[in-house]
Amino acid sequence: MMVSLPTLPMPPQPPGRSTPAAPLLRPAALPAAHVPGLYVHVPFCFHKCHYCDFYSITRQTEERMEAYVDRVLREAGFWAEGIARPVLRPRTVFFGGGTPTLLPLPAMRRLLEGLRQRFDFSGLEEWTVEANPATVTAEYCRMLREAGVDRISFGAQSFSPSELKVLERHHDPADVARSIALARQAGFRRINVDLIYAIPGQDMASWQRSLEAAIALGTDHISCYGLTYEPNTPIAVKRRLGQLTATEESIELAMFHRTRRRLAGAGLPAYEISNYAAPGEECRHNLLYWRGEGYIGLGPSAASHVQGWRWRNAPHLGEWEQAIDAGRLAAADVETLSPRRRAGELAMLMLRLSEGIKFDDFAARTGYEARAIYADQMARLGGVGLLDVGAEGVRLTQAGLNVADAVAAEFLEV
Repeated sequence: MMVSLPTLPMPPQPPGRSTPAAPLLRPAALPAAHVPGLYVHVPFCFHKCHYCDFYSITRQTEERMEAYVDRVLREAGFWAEGIARPVLRPRTVFFGGGTPTLLPLPAMRRLLEGLRQRFDFSGLEEWTVEANPATVTAEYCRMLREAGVDRISFGAQSFSPSELKVLERHHDPADVARSIALARQAGFRRINVDLIYAIPGQDMASWQRSLEAAIALGTDHISCYGLTYEPNTPIAVKRRLGQLTATEESIELAMFHRTRRRLAGAGLPAYEISNYAAPGEECRHNLLYWRGEGYIGLGPSAASHVQGWRWRNAPHLGEWEQAIDAGRLAAADVETLSPRRRAGELAMLMLRLSEGIKFDDFAARTGYEARAIYADQMARLGGVGLLDVGAEGVRLTQAGLNVADAVAAEFLEV
């Protein structure tokens, strides 16, 4: 079965409280490198959706959110040019969560301006902020656009009220069109809509209605994820207790392939397993992940990767606050990947792209020839019709998409 991964491909997040932060990871000790990606995790939500396993917290005061901005800017200072060996000059920026637009408007403006003061944004190509359709206003959209944010992503998930109730999403379907209209009035041209399929109780006709509703909004990017039952989420507990029934695998696959055909016909071909865009409108920040480039994450639970060094900030607001106040990174789960492991993870990520692994690009990034180190995998999986191996690269076939994660895992072997 093909399993969809989150838009932001990061190391697995441990359940509950984090392990103690690692005080020995210092920016000055990391490899010298140009880092083009900046991710900011805003952990605040007004409600925790039942399927979500990203770190978020509810019922926070404006005072604590203001203090969060203070600390993110202090953390950003750890990566200031001349202090850290990795040089962070953002080409892409992504604010995820949580619900970034739950930050009070003055606090968000201060955060955007503060990051611009700390980093060289002259090469910026894309700045994305995720938004809940129930939380944006015309004033908020204008402020974001005026501050330099040029891409906004709305979590619609479904246009069926009953399905939104299953997911515990606290917005109405009409909020999506309203929010997109506000974003366009503020000057946003690059807009994404997120959808989820294989929701318990959803059939093909219902999924088709949500898909058509999203297409009718006229955005140039749509993300479609199969519902996953992450451990310890409320929806996974309900499934385990028999309070709901997961969609059959065959139906989920049929929804997936229907989505690819319909969105391609609407001028939004798949460029990654879960992402569809008009040519030139792909999410550049997420392409940065899938192509193995470097990124720095700010905020609790945010992940980073620099030249084979990988870590995640402690997924706990209090622990992250304590680390920043002590003048150190809140790094946990620190790994240093071997060159071969890095190559394997890059191959796994690139296989999610419709273009697959481009041999020349892979060699330039890793120093390995994919045709040599993966000769066995390409012969075996190509022989059974799961991979299309050509002169310039290798990619998943239509059949390979059905078992994408299993195929990609073959490339992780050392």
